[in-house]
Amino acid sequence: MLLGKSVRLERIFNRNTGRTIIVPMDHGVTVGPIYGLVDLPGTVNKVAEGGANAVLMHKGLPRCTHRGYGKDVGLIVHLSASTSIATLPNAKSLVGTVEDALRLGADAVSVHVNLGDETERYMLEDLGKVTSRAVEWGMPVLAMMYARGPKVKNEFDPEIIAHCARVGMELGADVVKVNYTGDMDSFAAVCEACCVPIVIAGGPKMDSDRALVEMVHDSVKAGGAGLSMGRNVFQHARPDLLVAALHGVVHSEWTVDQAMDVLNGQ
Repeated sequence: MLLGKSVRLERIFNRNTGRTIIVPMDHGVTVGPIYGLVDLPGTVNKVAEGGANAVLMHKGLPRCTHRGYGKDVGLIVHLSASTSIATLPNAKSLVGTVEDALRLGADAVSVHVNLGDETERYMLEDLGKVTSRAVEWGMPVLAMMYARGPKVKNEFDPEIIAHCARVGMELGADVVKVNYTGDMDSFAAVCEACCVPIVIAGGPKMDSDRALVEMVHDSVKAGGAGLSMGRNVFQHARPDLLVAALHGVVHSEWTVDQAMDVLNGQ
């Protein structure tokens, strides 16, 4: 099973750089069929052609997105869900299993936890159950760790982000996704405190391509293992070019200017 996990991780991480570009497409459960997630095969194809290492989605989407053509791309099946119209939208529930993901040919599973929410204890319990079950099958687990609740004043506070990352690692995740702290020094401290790869979230859609590229560039320089970004990628006018630019930054040590040249068609 240890070999199985290693093989699966190599499908979603570049084996030479130890980094990854993941494009989540699980937003339909939360907010509905938003722009970028209607023509699902087309979107998957664009990010795959750009060089994404993996896409992430709920268990019902692979049947809609399996193309049978184009570049291969890893599959991460997301096991958590809630909707924006719920009374407690930050309370995530398990809606799938490790076995579901295995039957779909997935390379990893993911679980979302909102620390600080009134239902935190249930989400932590779910994460613990999934990581324990995943060990039995050699299935990698990505933990999406955020701080959202009454006591959370700023979810981008470096100390809070470090806490989020540490919880995911200590409960058995193989990869942890957190917000970027905003500067290289504080993010380096987050990465140093974890013995598993840390990838950054994209958050709300950004207005500036350069700001997005700079954030990814700085996070990698600080020790990050890449990114897991949805809306900022699949809602971009040219997802293929954006992913290609980010691929250069994450896997080839490109500068921000080099990446922007690709985005600008130079």
